[in-house]
Amino acid sequence: MKLARGATLVVASHNAGKVREIAALLEPHGLRVRGAAELGLEEPEETGTTFADNAILKARAAATASGLAALADDSGLAVTALDGAPGIYSARWAGPKRDFAFAMARVERELESIADRSARFVCVLALALPSGEVETFEGEAHGHLEFPPRGDRGFGYDPIFVASGMRQTFGEIDPALKHSISHRARAFEKFAKAVLP
Repeated sequence: MKLARGATLVVASHNAGKVREIAALLEPHGLRVRGAAELGLEEPEETGTTFADNAILKARAAATASGLAALADDSGLAVTALDGAPGIYSARWAGPKRDFAFAMARVERELESIADRSARFVCVLALALPSGEVETFEGEAHGHLEFPPRGDRGFGYDPIFVASGMRQTFGEIDPALKHSISHRARAFEKFAKAVLP
């Protein structure tokens, strides 16, 4: 499966931060990026039991509805001491208003009496064609959590996640640095090698 330079790719997400981040990663490859919200595509219900299931579900729905190649990302925070939670429910922990301050406070409460703060961000990218063909790419970033949240440069759980070997949270570091070391960047490297011009 290969994408041609100049092709339009739908990013199957209504999360503006995620669409921006993926568009920045795709910019050097000459693809035109359109977000699902911009095209008026509905968000399918995430009924999968894994990140890959949900990414495939979203990519296929966007490709079918738009008639274009679609890239979906399902990602989340997996906290070791919480048996991988919030995991695929990372966005749901933020509630209907997607209030990640609320979600981060919940993680802090759940870890209140637990010393182990190790965690990882997981990302699965799924590329789907209108024909139904689909391919997935996975990346992870390992680190630990720190409270209170710090920084306003990222989104989601970025203000509490410190990658291994770093002192600043993903919410504090320069976005260009995050793009080079994040779970999404690692999944994207695999995606780029496999399908980009």
